[in-house]
Amino acid sequence: MQCLILILSLHPGICIGIPGLEAAHVWISIPFCTMYIIAILGNFTILFIVKMEANLHGPMYYFLCLLAITDLIMSTSILPKMLSIFWFNSREISFSACLTQLYVFHSFSVIESGIFVAMAFDRYVAICDPLRHATTLTNPVVAKISLAVVLRGSMLVLPYPFLLRQWPYCRTNVIPQPYCGHMAVLKLACADIRISSYYGLFVLFCVMGLDVIFIILSYTQILRAIFSLPTKDARLKTLGTCSSHLCSILVFYIPGLFFSLSYRFYQNVPLHFHVLIVNVYYLMPSMLNPIIYGVRTKQIWGRYQTDPEQIALVLYS
Repeated sequence: MQCLILILSLHPGICIGIPGLEAAHVWISIPFCTMYIIAILGNFTILFIVKMEANLHGPMYYFLCLLAITDLIMSTSILPKMLSIFWFNSREISFSACLTQLYVFHSFSVIESGIFVAMAFDRYVAICDPLRHATTLTNPVVAKISLAVVLRGSMLVLPYPFLLRQWPYCRTNVIPQPYCGHMAVLKLACADIRISSYYGLFVLFCVMGLDVIFIILSYTQILRAIFSLPTKDARLKTLGTCSSHLCSILVFYIPGLFFSLSYRFYQNVPLHFHVLIVNVYYLMPSMLNPIIYGVRTKQIWGRYQTDPEQIALVLYS
């Protein structure tokens, strides 16, 4: 064991892009580059609008800004390296850069999950107890929630690189995808990796799983409040304000859970198909969130004098 050559730690790792589809990398890069451009423009537009418009300087918009920043960091943590592989065949990555990339990506994935929980709580207060919305979600409360969400994601993923650094890597330094993911690097180790694997499952189920439970509880109360409204039109209108937020949540959680489990347990899925679909999924929220919430923000421009609770319903619908 003392003679093992630590290939990945002593030599640069090799990210091979989409295995089996190397000849089509240039064509594959077109949709990925388009998604990245849309994500950058959309999220920066949301941040600019919220910053410039004084009427949007309220607690309910800070969650949206935090989501935009998170999407920018997540997409930027993997897209530039991915495009450099597709365009310039720049496949080498140092072990430290690899660990940094996977830490940033996975920590901000957990942070985004926490933001959706915070948004669900805001929806719950706005619909179930609208008169206390302004006094419950004050600026200091929103700041504390945001800080807790960021710290949780940063601390829970911190063991990932430390555990990965201690394993010996003597098999290969080839990472069969265009960026460093936790399980992709972990499978290169020639040691008993159960601790890292079990901790990854712990983060998946105890963090993402608990977040989903909290969101379900919030929407259970929201639906109860909606169906207690006196008229059908009022119920449909209020339910409609939740549809976009619910779609974003479903797009984020359901494929994420499926792909995380399939990467550990899949047997007959072609590797190139799995890597391609997973990469598309990881970029979808960063591209779709500014479209979903940005369109609603544009609707607010002509409604500055409306009730703040109505503005909240428009923004998060």
